Amino acid sequence: MALNVIMLGAPGAGKGTQAELFARAHGLPKISTGDILREGIKKELPLALVAKQKMDRGELVDDNTIVGIVRERLKDPDTKAGFVLDGFPRTVVQGEALDQLMLERGTDALVIVDIVVPEAELVRRLSTRRICSRCGANADPVNAAATTCAVCGGTLVHRSDDNDRVVLERLRVYHDSTKPVVDYYRDRPTFRTVNGAQAPDLVAAEIEATIMDATRAGVGLPLGAQR
Repeated sequence: MALNVIMLGAPGAGKGTQAELFARAHGLPKISTGDILREGIKKELPLALVAKQKMDRGELVDDNTIVGIVRERLKDPDTKAGFVLDGFPRTVVQGEALDQLMLERGTDALVIVDIVVPEAELVRRLSTRRICSRCGANADPVNAAATTCAVCGGTLVHRSDDNDRVVLERLRVYHDSTKPVVDYYRDRPTFRTVNGAQAPDLVAAEIEATIMDATRAGVGLPLGAQR
């Protein structure tokens, strides 16, 4: 059975890092709409540049654009054994669209992990976070003194959308638009919460155990039973 995972959490909760770790450990593709958009920005694609303007203001890219990106990505053969979604869905509309996409794939087996971190810690993390200027990877949170990317060797820089004003706006947008997604999934038997305020390796271990437990809980569910 395919292992399909959604990593949820506020900006700064570490869902990107944890999604990458889990995906790598299980040989699954990590699908991040942010990564796809950043690649489009490098290529100066018109739609991606419009999306960048919205992201720089702390706003969300519109649902139709994001759903279209994910729909095309899920057609790739490397998703047959499963996938890890990072940063999608961010609205209930996107969650409903994902349910439909899963049914089109012949399954609705999804494990949903919500990484929970206190807001004060989120603000601290976002205000000091760095990414690679070359590949866009997040800096290793364990090695705060690093100046180069552990993935490609590029220079680590602060994100343009991580200044204090935009950080607060991003958290407001999350609570207004994305937090309802947690409520959308909360009653499903494969929904779990994880303490994201721990050291990254402890978070990863908890996520691993949590997903395996949730997978067992979802075994044998017929289509539509999770909703």
